[in-house]
Amino acid sequence: MGKELPKTYDPKQVEERIYQNWVDKGYFHAEVDESKKPFTIVIPPPNVTGQLHMGHALDETFQDILIRAKRMQGYNALWIPGTDHAGIATQIKVEEDLRVNEHLTRYDLGREEFLNRVWAWKEKFGSRIINQLKKIGCSCDWDRERFTMDEGCSKAVKEVFVNLYHKGLIYQGNRIINWCPSCTTALSDAEVEYAEQDGFFWHIKYPLKDGSGFVEIATTRPETLLGDTAVAVHPDDERYKSLVGKMLILPLVGREIPVIADEYVDMEFGTGCVKITPAHDPNDFEVGLRHNLEQIKVLNDDATINSFGGKYEGMDRYEARKAIVKDLEDAGLLVKVVPHTHNVGQCYRCGTTVEPITSKQWFVKMAPLAEPAMQAVIDGRTRFVPDRFSKTYLHWMENVHDWCISRQLWWGHRIPAYYCQDCGETVVSKEDVTICPKCGGSMKQDEDVLDTWFSSALWPFSTLGWPEKTKELAYFYPTDTLVTGYDIIFFWVARMMFSGLEHMGEVPFKHVYIHGLVRDSQGRKMSKSLGNGIDPLEIIDKYGADALRFTLATGNSPGNDMRFYMERVEASRNFANKIWNASRFVLMNLDIDTCSLPQPDALHLEDRWILHEYNELVKEVTENLDKYELGIAVSKLYDFIWDSFCDWYIELVKPRFSEGGENSKTAQQVLTYVLSNTLKLLHPFMPFITEEIWQALPHEGESIMISAFPVYNPAFQNEAAQADMQMIMESIKGLRNIRSEMNVPPSKKSTLYIVTDKEAVFTAGIPFYTKLASASEVLIQKDHSGVPENAVSVAAPGAELLLPLDELVDKEKETARLNKEKTRLENEIKRVEGKLNNKGFTEKAPAAVVEEERKKGEKYKAMLETVMESLAKLQ
Repeated sequence: MGKELPKTYDPKQVEERIYQNWVDKGYFHAEVDESKKPFTIVIPPPNVTGQLHMGHALDETFQDILIRAKRMQGYNALWIPGTDHAGIATQIKVEEDLRVNEHLTRYDLGREEFLNRVWAWKEKFGSRIINQLKKIGCSCDWDRERFTMDEGCSKAVKEVFVNLYHKGLIYQGNRIINWCPSCTTALSDAEVEYAEQDGFFWHIKYPLKDGSGFVEIATTRPETLLGDTAVAVHPDDERYKSLVGKMLILPLVGREIPVIADEYVDMEFGTGCVKITPAHDPNDFEVGLRHNLEQIKVLNDDATINSFGGKYEGMDRYEARKAIVKDLEDAGLLVKVVPHTHNVGQCYRCGTTVEPITSKQWFVKMAPLAEPAMQAVIDGRTRFVPDRFSKTYLHWMENVHDWCISRQLWWGHRIPAYYCQDCGETVVSKEDVTICPKCGGSMKQDEDVLDTWFSSALWPFSTLGWPEKTKELAYFYPTDTLVTGYDIIFFWVARMMFSGLEHMGEVPFKHVYIHGLVRDSQGRKMSKSLGNGIDPLEIIDKYGADALRFTLATGNSPGNDMRFYMERVEASRNFANKIWNASRFVLMNLDIDTCSLPQPDALHLEDRWILHEYNELVKEVTENLDKYELGIAVSKLYDFIWDSFCDWYIELVKPRFSEGGENSKTAQQVLTYVLSNTLKLLHPFMPFITEEIWQALPHEGESIMISAFPVYNPAFQNEAAQADMQMIMESIKGLRNIRSEMNVPPSKKSTLYIVTDKEAVFTAGIPFYTKLASASEVLIQKDHSGVPENAVSVAAPGAELLLPLDELVDKEKETARLNKEKTRLENEIKRVEGKLNNKGFTEKAPAAVVEEERKKGEKYKAMLETVMESLAKLQ
């Protein structure tokens, strides 16, 4: 026999104790074992910038559900945990901390001391994140915890950079990149988010040098005029053919610039004349290369105007814009200003409007890497769930630009490139280079660091020991499932795909399970600015980890956002309490020490029915997990446990406990078998409460989490028992409903007549009618002979059930009560309709108040209809 459960379930008394026991026993750890099939997940490493939010909780819960299920199904399940150094985000946090608390900048500290501060930050918040993952119940292999800047990952990063460089796939060049003036670093295309903004088109005259007139251009960024090196027209545009080759005088600057012809220009858009600023626009940059135009960069790193800006030098870009527009107006060169809504790129970290500028940066040549990464998805080696996200992935890959990987930061993997201070020689090496191999001069390492995503792109294999040929790498790679949100398909998923194929020759994962975002109850994205974020740790503290996990899985479907309601958390907590109370009842009625199902001929109808229902549940939940339909699996578990097991089966077998003997033993064995195995199905979703209850039940083995996951058993299939029991249950529901409608208390017993040709089925149900439908006597017959004329009829599958009205209610009293209620409802309806027909009310009252009255009217009408039906039955 197991132990007795406390009266109430208190997660605080259970979760930490159970989790520590799992860790102590080493249940989360996986070693190479050729006798088992591996199943591997690598965690999307949370940034060491703070603490976990609800999106992390969702992501981690889904991974834990999958890994726990696979572990129980006999796989050698490995879930590798870790954290990401998050270059820009972490550096910003530490710089902000320095500025606010010590009034210092990173430059005041110097690179070495500043990096010491960031490492201290990482130690503090990295360990906090790991503890939070444990609170959620994550069964990660903590012996294999990694960090994107640990020694092994750093070695992998250098290996990849050097290999790609020598293959000609990494190069250094002066190209247009996205620049964040606030973070003062380059950004990749994927790190720029676009949002619609209201702006203007400023139409400006550019005078011809020969004084014969001017051309009119339109721009949304007048301040970049300072860097113009040409005006372009389409070669087929008859309006401007005679101007091609002529010189213009650049307004406010006085520099001479040519009119050029280029097919990039859209003749139908605007004036057909386009100012060309090669240093500040990606399209202009390409035009400039074709026409050998000078690149004049007019912005500093902080988006102030530089020395090329003349009188505007030192001004902020928007301050300069105002001054330039005013000066153009004063000079008679501003034609008009037209409102214009357009997409503006913003830094994904700080929201600052980015500037396209030319800059010397390091790039990855993407076209040769993207092709095999696309093919792997097309041919199904990696499959997206849901499939629609494969189109998102492929579209991005088809249109991918070379990846700018250098960042003007101090925190991150420093670029392994070294420059000779004497002869200018560049050396890319995995080892530090101090002496120039060409001239013997002094070498200096590149100041920049690599984009954070460069190291996290290697995560599926760097965490398994690559570039070393470890046994773990050979056994656990490729990983099986990547669980992540749709918002980082470009940032991370795509880059892991081409990195895995390039460096390992295999895809990094077989499935990419995409989930949506967690939004608040109004459907808004959770954010600091809205103040609508919910701390998962606070939820766990109040309701327990199981309630949070169950809530996150409930109603969730792959790829779709979910709304987070506190009412759902409370419902999940109530569900946990329901399981606890049902389990306590079972335990209080057990006198068996082991669980072994009796022979089929000893089973009662309700036993055969619950085993059939349980068996169907096993099959469906297993299929749902295989298809990543976690929300559907949770819904089926909820319905089976709450409805079939607790509300029906337990109630159906209660009379057998008092009988004693074999009937009682059979009920106990079936109860224990179904409960303990259903707990196993539920365990991946609610690991703590299932372990606590399972330990109290008669069981074999140390822990539910390493017990065998239930499998479908054809011997339990019994459609006949399912159909028979369904008829009985539907008839009981019908009887309960009619008694409720007639306001008959459960304590009021009455004779029940069942007219049916399925006598055997309903005879088996006699004990249930007396226990669950308040029947004092059950008479089963083939016709209506002997049934009182005033009996109330209930239609049910396979039978007609009849209750003598005189045994249920005092006809005169009930008629009087119903007539009184009828009058009350008619008066309420009249009052509401009077209000709604009054224009003074409907036009002046708030819309919500009017709507509330309408709802009241509908409710009263529905209640009146029920009363009228009850009166008709009494007649």
